[in-house]
Amino acid sequence: MFSKKILVLGGDGFCGWPTALHLSESGYDVTILDNLSRRIIDLELGIRSLTPIQPIDIRIDTWEKVSGKRLGFKMLDIATDYQELADFLNELKPDVIVHFAEQRAAPYSMRGAKEKCYTVNNNISGTHNILAAIVSLGLDTHLVHLGTMGVYGYTGAGFQIPEGYLPIEVKNDAGEREPREILYPTRPGSIYHMTKSLDQLLFQFYAQNDGIRITDLHQGIVWGTQTEETRKDPYLVNRFDYDGEYGTVLNRFLVEASIGHPLTVHGTGGQTRAFIHIQDTVRCIRLAIDNPPKHGDRVEILNQVTETLRVRELAKMVSEISGVDIQNVTNPRNESDENDLDVSNAGFLSLGLEPITLDAGLLDETIELSTLYRDRIDMRKIPACTAWNQDRAEVLNDASRSDDV
Repeated sequence: MFSKKILVLGGDGFCGWPTALHLSESGYDVTILDNLSRRIIDLELGIRSLTPIQPIDIRIDTWEKVSGKRLGFKMLDIATDYQELADFLNELKPDVIVHFAEQRAAPYSMRGAKEKCYTVNNNISGTHNILAAIVSLGLDTHLVHLGTMGVYGYTGAGFQIPEGYLPIEVKNDAGEREPREILYPTRPGSIYHMTKSLDQLLFQFYAQNDGIRITDLHQGIVWGTQTEETRKDPYLVNRFDYDGEYGTVLNRFLVEASIGHPLTVHGTGGQTRAFIHIQDTVRCIRLAIDNPPKHGDRVEILNQVTETLRVRELAKMVSEISGVDIQNVTNPRNESDENDLDVSNAGFLSLGLEPITLDAGLLDETIELSTLYRDRIDMRKIPACTAWNQDRAEVLNDASRSDDV
């Protein structure tokens, strides 16, 4: 039986690692390519995953031991080493490239000029190098990219956000209305989200100009840590980021709950966000791989979400499970206090996804994980301190001075 060769870029990361294991378990021939930059950023920030992450070689050896399947590995920076990337792709000739290899944190991308430049240079150059290499080598490779719901913005549209394309009408020269579809107008809320918006334009060009088959997945906030595969051995455990730069809002709440700290809600907590469990993330990637667009198709855009909730609703859920109080704190982000978010996820539902939704059982599992490794929690790293602009920085400083009084 033919086994697709799959190259997972960023396969050592939070989404990439469980995806690589899931695809390997599903029978694909999987190779990971990573420059291990996420581990380096941990050192830079003086933080570590709540769960202890083994070196990549031990991870790979452990997976072979428990599954009987071997993952390939290549250490390479796709943003800076184009020729080495092209040479490796020419050697491997992957049927599918799964692209996670981007700096993924909005707060980190807003820390300062250095981090802004790094995020743009890394994300945009990396994406373009992949596309240019596929064309230059004449590869028939399906590119599956992990995007973000953040390209749509969080101001509330007043209607259900479609999957990537917005139907409109325009008047022609005769004054008659003609239907059209355009890329949904982006409204990125950070430098990170902006790079994902720019990715869309690169994909649009290479799909229409060179016929590359591309699937772009606009993913919501991922919750949970473990998947069926990462549970097989402690050395396979996935990352659990809880700090103010990389930790998602739910992970932060769950860590605070595990040590009895009030749940810190930014502003009113009226921000509505889209969520998806990490197990559904890996399932969606496999569904996208198994259902590629045809040659000549436009970019296939799917919303990779399962439900939407306001942050305060999320905090209330965790509070009721844990008994921990809720504390409203100053919001460092430049965003509306309240917003609605109605998102279509019809694409993945039609492909057979049976969504995992937030419930007490799965939250309990993550709280237990937080409690197990509570000695690794650094309380100083939990607050989100990166301000989106000077106005927000002044508000944060004023709030800090008030707390000190």
